[in-house]
Amino acid sequence: MPTSSNRLPHPRVNFALRRQTIPISVLGVIASVAATHANMVFADAEPTSSYRMETITVTASGHEADVTNTPHAVTIIDRSAIERSSADNLGDLLRGEPGLAVAADGAWGMNPVIRGLKKEQVVIMVDGIRLNSAQPYGAIASLVDLNQVERVEVVKGPASVLYGSGAIGGVINIVTQQADFTEQPEAHGNIRVGGSSADNGIRTAAGLAISNADHALNLNLSALDVDDYSTPAGDTENSGYQQKSVAAKYRTRLSEVSTLSLNLQHQVDDDVWYPGSAKPHRAHGTQTIRSPQTKRSLYEVAFETALAGESNPQLRINLYQQDIDRTIAAFSDKLQRDVVRTDVSFSTVGSSLKLDMAPTENHLLTLGADLWKMTGDPDRYMDTNPPHFNNNLRNDPFDKGRITSAGIYLQDEVMLDKWKIKAGVRYDRITGKADAAAGLPPQTPLTQTNNTFSWSLGTVYNHTSALNPYVNLARAYRAPDMRERFESSPRGDGFLHQGNPLLDPEESTTLEVGIKGSLERTRYTLAAYHSRINDYIIGRVTGAKHVKTGLPIKVTENLAEVTLTGIEATLDHDLGNDLLAFANFSYLRGENKYDNEPLAGIPPAELSLGLRSDPSHGWNWNIAARIVAEQDRVGTQLTNGTEDTTSDFTTVDLGLGYRFAPTQGGYKNSISLAVNNLLDEEYHEHLTTGLSGSEPLAPGINAHLTWNMAF
Repeated sequence: MPTSSNRLPHPRVNFALRRQTIPISVLGVIASVAATHANMVFADAEPTSSYRMETITVTASGHEADVTNTPHAVTIIDRSAIERSSADNLGDLLRGEPGLAVAADGAWGMNPVIRGLKKEQVVIMVDGIRLNSAQPYGAIASLVDLNQVERVEVVKGPASVLYGSGAIGGVINIVTQQADFTEQPEAHGNIRVGGSSADNGIRTAAGLAISNADHALNLNLSALDVDDYSTPAGDTENSGYQQKSVAAKYRTRLSEVSTLSLNLQHQVDDDVWYPGSAKPHRAHGTQTIRSPQTKRSLYEVAFETALAGESNPQLRINLYQQDIDRTIAAFSDKLQRDVVRTDVSFSTVGSSLKLDMAPTENHLLTLGADLWKMTGDPDRYMDTNPPHFNNNLRNDPFDKGRITSAGIYLQDEVMLDKWKIKAGVRYDRITGKADAAAGLPPQTPLTQTNNTFSWSLGTVYNHTSALNPYVNLARAYRAPDMRERFESSPRGDGFLHQGNPLLDPEESTTLEVGIKGSLERTRYTLAAYHSRINDYIIGRVTGAKHVKTGLPIKVTENLAEVTLTGIEATLDHDLGNDLLAFANFSYLRGENKYDNEPLAGIPPAELSLGLRSDPSHGWNWNIAARIVAEQDRVGTQLTNGTEDTTSDFTTVDLGLGYRFAPTQGGYKNSISLAVNNLLDEEYHEHLTTGLSGSEPLAPGINAHLTWNMAF
């Protein structure tokens, strides 16, 4: 599986890679540690220019490449943009970006959406390792603390050739901070402390990066504690939570052409509730889904080397294990305790191999293979004896579930004069099994194997720096996940979802045409696309209620065909004197051919406009308006009338900060004030989960004050 690690250069493939060193700044901690290294040179990393074009992407092609040489729509968010956003999680960070939306359920539960396709249809990765698990509750992307993230790369559109099952809507790669090798010993980092008004939040982060020619070590610690957030209509109950994260990355040179790296990450999220799941219950009053604790742990070892040969082959092999441990409970406000409790661990063990070869200066071949196995065996206890509800009955949704995926792919990139052609093909075999599954009809087969092929063909014509048209035709797929196959139980949206082991994989075919470039002080992108998805997997609201729980039922099924048609654009213009004007636009239309109605869950059209001044020292500021249209194209048959139309709204965000000049000792300090929803607009996103007509509102006016010290 391709990753975003720094790669050894391909000197013969300049057209494909346009090698540059990706600037990587890392958090630092405890200045006294660095003071003991008298011979170390302290890094003087400057903030990223507000109008410098971010030209390098790793995720789009599996190696470093200029975005103008890739037949994809790509969004890159660097460290300075992350800090400007004041976001606590990935979903909130991507809000307002072209082609992107957020499916929200509280402050923690924010899932990014790409072109109307949600977390199950998007591969979310951390450092090139897929983060997706089979869990429907909350936001898997919130399992990575943004304080430890260096950049986020979003590739929009099918990407199954490189990333396998689930990459129908695209790929999001969360690249965490990493120290790089340096000729001389160096140490640098920072300490960050902040607070916010709407949720009485406290956020802290610190770390240390030490490096020399043969070793690079990066350590990060971060934590946050937020209360229930306020809206123009009052506080949103049970929306606060706590989060603690620690991460370590170590790299060492084994030779001039070989490196070994270790990647360790651990995060704990406590007392997370899903306010949008609150539903009236005939015996429990209001029942709300919550997660008393969620843990994510990642362990990875990777080896990279240059092999002998005229084609300059580059090899990367990695082994990893990622565990997500959760407790999920349904809380009764009438009984003031949990009436359903589920403890589950999803463990994924995987490995990947990737070989890049350059037969000629204008030709790059990539051969890859990946294998992973995910297991889950939830333990569920339910109180089902009215009126006391205290029998603590064991009722596991499924037993010993496992999904095994094996894939192999080939990608070929060729440069012909000004033409860049990229083609790829992939074969995957995915098997889902369970020993037992509750709530399904007797004799239902619990083993299914899917054999799938993915392919893509794209080209870019590099006419000039200002004119780079491209076209891409691709086929992608998604095999159903563990819970879609096997589980029949309540979920965070307040419905009881009935699984279906006989689901077919989703298969999509997408045609995208676009153009991108830069001219003097202006850069732009424009993309139009049409996707046809067969066997689209979704939950249908039946209108029936479960006999024991009284919850409304969603039956997981395949829709014969849906289509998605959209357009998105970006425009940045440098006005001079460190002043940048920018605009983003998105429009999407979805059709449910099976029910002959609009596809449910499609975000409305929106436009973002803003100005930003971001000099390296002194005052910096930004102001942006996000204008979201009404969404009145909703699915009524599929959702049984539970999808509401949403009104148009406009939010305004404002930021003001000051960067002090470095001190004689190399310390740099900055302070910033960001105000989100300046006009205290009362609204919720169209994709907010909640009882029809009573979805949780977004936070009201919220001021973030942050101090940052770097050395």
